[in-house]
Amino acid sequence: MPTDEISKLESTKGHAPTSDNSYSLGIEGMSCASCVGRVEKAIRGVPGVIDASVNLATQRAQVVFANDKADVAGVAQVVGAAGYPATTDTIELAVKGMSCASCVGRVEGKLTSVPGVLDASVNLATATATVKVIAEAVTTDGLIEAVKNAGYEAETIGDAPDRSDREREAREQEIGELKRAVTIAGIFTLPLFVLDMGSHFIPGLHHWLHMSVGQQNLFYLFFALASIVQFGPGLRFYQKGWPALMRGGPDMNSLVMLGTTAAWGYSVVATFAPQVLPAGTVNVYFEASAVIITLILVGRYFEAIAKGRTSEAIKALMQLQAKTARVVRDGQEMEIGIDEVRQGDIVLVRPGDKIPVDGTVVEGSSFVDESMITGEPVPVRKEAGAEVVGGTINKVGSFTFEATKIGADTLLAQIVRMVEQAQGSKLPIQAMVDKVTNYFVPAVIAAALVTVGVWLIFGPAPALTFALVNGVAVLIIACPCAMGLATPTSIMVGTGKAAKMGVLFRKGEALQSLRDTRVIALDKTGTLTKGRPELTDLVVAKGFDEAETLHLVASVERQSEHPIAEAIVNAAKARGMEPTAVQSFEAIPGFGVAAQVDGHRVEVGADRYMRKLGLNVDVFSKTAHRLADEGKSPLYAAIDGQLAAIIAVADPIKESTPAAIRALHAEGLQVAMITGDNRRTAEAIARRLGIDKVVAEVLPDGKVDAVKSLQGEGRLVAFVGDGINDAPALAQADVGIAIGTGTDIAIESAEVVLMSGDLRNVPNAIALSRATIRNIKQNLFWAFAYNTVLIPVAAGVLFPAFGILLSPIFAAVAMAASSICVLTNALRLKGFRPPIAIEANDAAATSRPVSQAA
Repeated sequence: MPTDEISKLESTKGHAPTSDNSYSLGIEGMSCASCVGRVEKAIRGVPGVIDASVNLATQRAQVVFANDKADVAGVAQVVGAAGYPATTDTIELAVKGMSCASCVGRVEGKLTSVPGVLDASVNLATATATVKVIAEAVTTDGLIEAVKNAGYEAETIGDAPDRSDREREAREQEIGELKRAVTIAGIFTLPLFVLDMGSHFIPGLHHWLHMSVGQQNLFYLFFALASIVQFGPGLRFYQKGWPALMRGGPDMNSLVMLGTTAAWGYSVVATFAPQVLPAGTVNVYFEASAVIITLILVGRYFEAIAKGRTSEAIKALMQLQAKTARVVRDGQEMEIGIDEVRQGDIVLVRPGDKIPVDGTVVEGSSFVDESMITGEPVPVRKEAGAEVVGGTINKVGSFTFEATKIGADTLLAQIVRMVEQAQGSKLPIQAMVDKVTNYFVPAVIAAALVTVGVWLIFGPAPALTFALVNGVAVLIIACPCAMGLATPTSIMVGTGKAAKMGVLFRKGEALQSLRDTRVIALDKTGTLTKGRPELTDLVVAKGFDEAETLHLVASVERQSEHPIAEAIVNAAKARGMEPTAVQSFEAIPGFGVAAQVDGHRVEVGADRYMRKLGLNVDVFSKTAHRLADEGKSPLYAAIDGQLAAIIAVADPIKESTPAAIRALHAEGLQVAMITGDNRRTAEAIARRLGIDKVVAEVLPDGKVDAVKSLQGEGRLVAFVGDGINDAPALAQADVGIAIGTGTDIAIESAEVVLMSGDLRNVPNAIALSRATIRNIKQNLFWAFAYNTVLIPVAAGVLFPAFGILLSPIFAAVAMAASSICVLTNALRLKGFRPPIAIEANDAAATSRPVSQAA
């Protein structure tokens, strides 16, 4: 390779090809000259490569291709097969203008055709494209240009603070435009439909209209109303469908455009030049074109609303980040924007503050609510040397910390990325719809063209008229109304039924995946348990009264800021006790607390505190062992120098949880628990509930890995959770099921929400999903069978033998009939009965009540 060309390649900067036919690739794993030789040999073996130069020092390969059809992906593949993977990047784009499944296929096709692109996945619901590319071989501008060539707009997804606001504004604008279009279309379509269809089914109305208005005047009125719909709200189909047709990649917009234009155009001829049509074929189909446009716009309006909700999880996560931070620079305290914080800054945190970035505590101490990360309800004590996480909330006390991770490196930012990546993945059902749609639209257009051609060549006189009539009939009868209604109507009715059961399906795709789910993975805190610490055990020694003991202990604990103390105080108040003022309160670090209450000396703390006081706790050994088996850590209380009680505070299991686990097992499902809690507590709960598998002590990325591990066994996994820390796992799972009483972020990240928080609705939701998918398959059968049977009839295959032609008006009626069949079948789901009826108070409490005296 010429030296000057190598220099040119090495001096090129940015993610771009080095010249028209030359590309620079990062190569990983090379350690010696023999590695270089193997890589060069592998690259030169790729068809089209005329030269390759590998630099061991820079870990890069420069490849020159013979023409502009560079197979960069092929180079990456052979290099990887040789044991030296090419360095890759992932680029995310926001794509505007997609409206149907065929749009997805076209955008993916254009992106994957860009040299250097290894894979592209487009998500219609989130309007995003995730593109895996060879690092520095593809420019973002090149990807945007490829999307533009497909007929759509794209931009990079950035991390700007106003990103969520801009996305929300764009969604609201789209929804607003569709709402106006639906309103206008409805206003002009309704009178057209009533007058035209009413005259067909009500003889009196037909007679009156003809006598008072006249047939021709009605045609003129229908023309005016339909034209407003066709070129007003319906103009969007021309704006998208025509360019797609001209590029050779027709989509649903193209088919709607052709079908409605054919109906409208034929009707215009029948209205203004009826003499060119054969006798008996002078009919108008203005109502067909207007109704089709209106119905499709209504569908897109509801689709836009549903799509908008998918990005709310990301928005909510981004809003968790603090907007400002108080830092100390050059001895001065100042408040700055979060994006101005630098690594090494000393940040001040006051009570109630949201911690701005990740860091390490330098001075001071406090309790920090880390439930967004760990899912655990009890705030964690932080002191010098402890790690703090951006987005968590300081409860009491003040401290300073050193910023160690900022911007995209913070744990919160990583959680955001995990949710985005999981939401952007493609589901199998979506890929199937994409494939069917890509073939269906061109096939229908081809069928119409073939019909016109055959009638022109072989048809009787007037051949042109017969060709036009039958071609129009094919386009009208094939307009994808029934196909478009088949899935959403079943989903609409099924999810409506689910809502009455207390199950909210946020994404219709969950119905497909939930039906085949074989593993139910559950978060612990807030899902299996109530999600808040409560006093679960109070066992008093002989000679002590339970109520009096609780009152004395709660009075002392009211002086403490610890969350366990708060749970004890709340238990006393729930029993009508008001804690008494204390004297001589003392907190003994690492042991417990003590105070004088109503003339009694009360001391509360761990077993080591009791031993320090010279008290023997063996009297409670059986109770302590039982608490340990249940994953609880006991506390002890001494009154006036005598051991008085053993106490436990824990997060109690929900009353409905055991029945839910039994029901899931009865359905043949494996139940797993994935939690950030300690293993001892997790395994104790698993034993009590009969849970099959436990993954404990995991952070959000660990939960995602656990879900992936379960998925790797070839089974569909549903994950049930309620906290912010569960959001990535909810998004990664085949079906994410959120507890409705949990955080908004968990709910927005999930496909299914249990509105009441009752886990028994999980098997109910599975049963409903199976019924709904059966219904969808029936609908799709009607839709496809209808097209398969009637398109040939509309084309005129029965004419040679029977002299039968399907008039466009009967094609429109048949199209409507197919839609009615689909809708009627979908409505049958309203009669679905859940296998487990849930009443308001039909479950026995499973959390252990405050005990009696030992």
